Amino acid sequence: MERAIPAREKVSPYILEVVDGLKENRLAVVGLAIVVSLVLMAILAPFIVPHDPIELHLDLRLLSPSWQYPLGTDDLGRCILSRLIYGTRVSLQVGVMVVGITAISGSLLGLTAGYLGGIIDEIIMRIVDVLLAFPGLILALVIAGLLGPGLFNVMLALSVVGWTRYARVVRGCVLSAKERGFVEAARAIGSSNFYIMFRHVLPEALSPVIVMSTLGMGWTILSAAALSFLGLGAQPPMPEWGSMLNSGRAFLRVAPHLITFPGLAIMVTVLAFNFLGDGLRDALDPRQKKRVEI
Repeated sequence: MERAIPAREKVSPYILEVVDGLKENRLAVVGLAIVVSLVLMAILAPFIVPHDPIELHLDLRLLSPSWQYPLGTDDLGRCILSRLIYGTRVSLQVGVMVVGITAISGSLLGLTAGYLGGIIDEIIMRIVDVLLAFPGLILALVIAGLLGPGLFNVMLALSVVGWTRYARVVRGCVLSAKERGFVEAARAIGSSNFYIMFRHVLPEALSPVIVMSTLGMGWTILSAAALSFLGLGAQPPMPEWGSMLNSGRAFLRVAPHLITFPGLAIMVTVLAFNFLGDGLRDALDPRQKKRVEI
């Protein structure tokens, strides 16, 4: 009779090591729990909101938190809790889209520049240097201002700005990896450059890309909220945390809850991704392994 294989033995040892490393970091566990809760909230938003997030009730304007409206109402009588929940969906969508585009495009360009070198490397890295010469959020603000207000234009502006960090990090990893013995062996047996780049070299850069993507989620959500606060992002009546801050700032003295709860949502979300990213960095860094006791 065959012995049943424990579920833990079916998982890659590398993945188990990363999971064990995350478990030892309490802040990373807290961040992961918050991120999972936010994802579930975004998925289940239509089923858990107590009220329609865009329905107007002018007779219920600026109500303080109560049992019927747990976080109060805004200047148009809309439920703040419902808008916050739907705003979670918007913010996570922006984060995933922008981070996905920047991580993939930046990694591919960094891989190409680092492996092929020569004039291709010079062109790509000079573009990176030019874009990095400007503060990221200021450059995104200029691009979004030129393109006009809208959530898609904000995502496009943040994508134009964000890919440079991935390109520089991946290029550095590729320059180190392509001189190693296994790459020389692959060249010796006649493997194509394409096969070597994606099969042997790119996996060496996956760990820093994963960490940067996790940390980049917080930066992207914060930047998108900042641009929406300035009127360049999500437009009414779409519920988005930055635009909620913008509409509530005029009522700061009479109804401070209009900006308190969206501000807390942004802060908690960014902190959660930062905690998770720091935990992944420690778990994926081989220098953070436990020392063997003598």
